[in-house]
Amino acid sequence: MAKRMLPTGPDRPWRRPGAVRYAFRRLPGLLHPPVSVYEPAEGSLSVLRDLPVDVRDGTILRVNVVLPGGGGRFPVLMSAHPYGKDNLPRRRGRGWRVSVQYRVLRQTSPVRFSSLTGWEAPDPAWWTAQGYAVVNCDLRGAGTSGGEAALLSAQEGEDVYDLIEWAAAQPWSTGAVGLLGVSYLAISQWGVAALRPPGLKAICPWEGFTDAYRDLLRPGGIREDGFVRMWSRGLRTVRQRYRITEAQREHPLRDDWWRALVPALERVSVPALICGSFSDNNLHSRGSIRGWERISSADRFLYTHRGGKWATFYADEARAMQLRFFDRYLRGHDVPAPPRVRLEVRESRDAVTSVREETSWPLERTEWRSLYLTGAGLAQTPPPAAGQIGFDLRTQGARWEWALAADAELTGPMALRLWVEAQGTDDIDLFAGVEKWRGGRYVPFEGSYGFGRDRITTGWLKAALRSLDEVGSRAFEPVPSFRQRDPLAPGQIVPVDIALGPSATLFRAGETLRLVVAGRWLWPRNPLTGQFPAAYQKGPAGRCTVHWGPERPARLLVPVVR
Repeated sequence: MAKRMLPTGPDRPWRRPGAVRYAFRRLPGLLHPPVSVYEPAEGSLSVLRDLPVDVRDGTILRVNVVLPGGGGRFPVLMSAHPYGKDNLPRRRGRGWRVSVQYRVLRQTSPVRFSSLTGWEAPDPAWWTAQGYAVVNCDLRGAGTSGGEAALLSAQEGEDVYDLIEWAAAQPWSTGAVGLLGVSYLAISQWGVAALRPPGLKAICPWEGFTDAYRDLLRPGGIREDGFVRMWSRGLRTVRQRYRITEAQREHPLRDDWWRALVPALERVSVPALICGSFSDNNLHSRGSIRGWERISSADRFLYTHRGGKWATFYADEARAMQLRFFDRYLRGHDVPAPPRVRLEVRESRDAVTSVREETSWPLERTEWRSLYLTGAGLAQTPPPAAGQIGFDLRTQGARWEWALAADAELTGPMALRLWVEAQGTDDIDLFAGVEKWRGGRYVPFEGSYGFGRDRITTGWLKAALRSLDEVGSRAFEPVPSFRQRDPLAPGQIVPVDIALGPSATLFRAGETLRLVVAGRWLWPRNPLTGQFPAAYQKGPAGRCTVHWGPERPARLLVPVVR
């Protein structure tokens, strides 16, 4: 049955079963994150520090190069970012001091890398042991590089192009360059790959968005105010032409400024191993999979998972896949290509039910099933009569449930169509989530920023920005254009389409899928029980009424895999 979700009621997310236990388990990681650092074996490698690279406009960028011991020519793995190539683990007594983000953001399992490893960068000690040269670059305006940074811009793509061609021409290089890294070190790969530098032979963007407006800064048109602020504070030492937080406020619509930051994905033709995580819906999940779908590369591979970001990147299985990929495309070794799609399916945060190879995303055998909103919950047939439920935008919400009669795998994106009416405001900020419940207990999943109590998937939308991009939209993936504001008039009931991010979840017979809808972000901000640092601008006050019925077929579209 559709029910009100009162802030003092049983649906208060930080009061759910297991939330307090989860909070207490967070405390040790805040004090001592499970990150270990090792020193490379003496004589196993050599380091060239702060080498100058002249780029096309005369600006000097600086790089560090780590080479296998003994000399020779090697394929090159490069990463480029604004975080400082010299920002490495540092000795502190008998231990090591690592980035504070490993402490603030929960780690799912132990992470281990060498003392030469930069933030979200490949471990040079491990890769040189495999016979690769590793180049870590300070982007323009960052670290010891000259110039003024233009984050996420075409300028960065041109700079990385010149860095690649420099590395390809060095006496220690075979001329074959690959790109590898997480987050910004992945984002910086898309634009340069579209420029097609001759020395670039393969890319491995490991969780990196492709549309700054849609994927992070204004998802659904709603301004992100948590992670973006923390990220911007970490970039205070970077000499910037513009501040992303200022642009975020000055450009509420997806105008020419934002569109100029979107890489030409269709021009990316080099082999690509792309990590699309199901546990990073607030940041990289959608953009990573969008990249896999839209690039023109004949050799493109998608690696999915729902584990921790860094624990997965540095884990043996993922590194073995990365090595296999680069050995094939940088060295020309006769090794099998990675799976077209490596699909990981879970039934809870810690229970992986299958890891298998697929050939498409979404899966070609998907049955797109509509679950209709009714007064009795979610139903597989449209309701015979009209109904509605209202809630306060600041303090309440609503929920609908569907109990599964048999086991079912839901793998792919989801899409929600609602019919809404606003009272006391001309806009509604809508936040939607899909949850799993088992015997009256909430089933948690791994989420963005190390949050271990996440829902299966989430979506956002400003109702006044509901107009769709008819060319880019698909039934299972509505894409708002965000080009103009269309306020809601009093008494007006309008359809809104909300895209919910990709996931892969097994439901057992008797378990329940729950849809929640509210006018506020669905988690608290604190780092113990909330999805810290995720936060979104405070929406308008007022009320929202959700309508359904024969003339207003509100529904959740879910991907049932046969």
